[in-house]
Amino acid sequence: MPSHRVPQGMDAAPTVGELTPPDRTLMGPGPSDVHPRVLKAMSTPLVGHLDPSFIEIMDEVQNLLRYTFRTDNKWTIPVSGTGSAAMEAAIGNVVEPGDTMLVPTNGYFGDRMASMAERAGGEVVTVDAPWGQPLDPAAVEAAFDEHSPDVFGFVHAETSTGVLQPSVPELTDIAHANDALVIADSVTSLGGVELRVDEWGIDVAYSGPQKCLSCPPGASPLTLNDDAMDKVLSRESEARSWYLDISLLEGYWGEERAYHHTAPITNVYALREALRLVAEEGIEERWDRHLRVAGALKAGVEGMGLEMNAPDDFWLPSLNTVRVPDGVDDGAVIQYLLDEYDLEIASGLGALEGDIWRIGCMGHSARRQNVSYLLAALGNALGEQGAAIDVDAGLAAMSERF
Repeated sequence: MPSHRVPQGMDAAPTVGELTPPDRTLMGPGPSDVHPRVLKAMSTPLVGHLDPSFIEIMDEVQNLLRYTFRTDNKWTIPVSGTGSAAMEAAIGNVVEPGDTMLVPTNGYFGDRMASMAERAGGEVVTVDAPWGQPLDPAAVEAAFDEHSPDVFGFVHAETSTGVLQPSVPELTDIAHANDALVIADSVTSLGGVELRVDEWGIDVAYSGPQKCLSCPPGASPLTLNDDAMDKVLSRESEARSWYLDISLLEGYWGEERAYHHTAPITNVYALREALRLVAEEGIEERWDRHLRVAGALKAGVEGMGLEMNAPDDFWLPSLNTVRVPDGVDDGAVIQYLLDEYDLEIASGLGALEGDIWRIGCMGHSARRQNVSYLLAALGNALGEQGAAIDVDAGLAAMSERF
């Protein structure tokens, strides 16, 4: 008889100490610092996912999401999962076998759109633009003429390059003139930079809670208009994901409130409180705050002698990409900030790996004291590597901008 070895640890209960994660200042591409009110909301008592009190909370969250998305869409919900779950719910329901989806090539998350569309059974075609540049409406129109796609996806705020897509209504007009639905990735824009789903003609938009909403991941915003829902409900084949099938989720988040799955109750509490903060501040005032605070960060970085990666015309306030100076080890700077300052920023992704730092200025992290702290710490980290920077000039430029 073969011997059965007991895996190490099964014969005795492991000894694990109290949870003590470091208290970081989060200035990377997400998550951002969570507001104390959101953390407090997460410590409130749990109720059932069909409890009458929770159903009232569901209604409130949906209304707050509509306000934040700037939409009247009935089909506006938090998807149980991270932003990638909302992304897959959007693409995996709207794209079905036989459909063609047009996606951009100008960033990491356009590539992810393509992967999800292919897994949904769609054919993927691309509209090209260099990393660090937005889509050109003329190129989008040419791609429609060549490929006649059924669905067009674009990234409103590309987290990998720090580029904000301008001219969104022009893009959606092109798509609608060709009878295509539009899916917008607003993961790094919702609640931080101007986004108007209805006015701009966006059919489907998804986001994540951990960026400009400053909420822990776990319940991710998604909105679909009637045209998109008509497509979802008239599919010839079922969506490949049962868990993310919007035609089934509609039964829980719609008027029926029928059981589908156990919602992440505490994450919905958190999202509700984060969205309350958005409403209290005012969505347009919140956009202005991000622009003001990130503008001071940008002025400080450039005042130190560093360069931004994104051109001024396409600069994304919520996610600032900064060029790594020649001779500087980007990873060493990131580690130094963690070790010495409990401060998080991130390196580049994909084609920009090693060339940039990604510095978030989102939600509760978009505050003057965080910007001052970041500039001083980054200056010291660069000084350790002998980089020619002027921290005092950077701080002066930041103060003048404020």
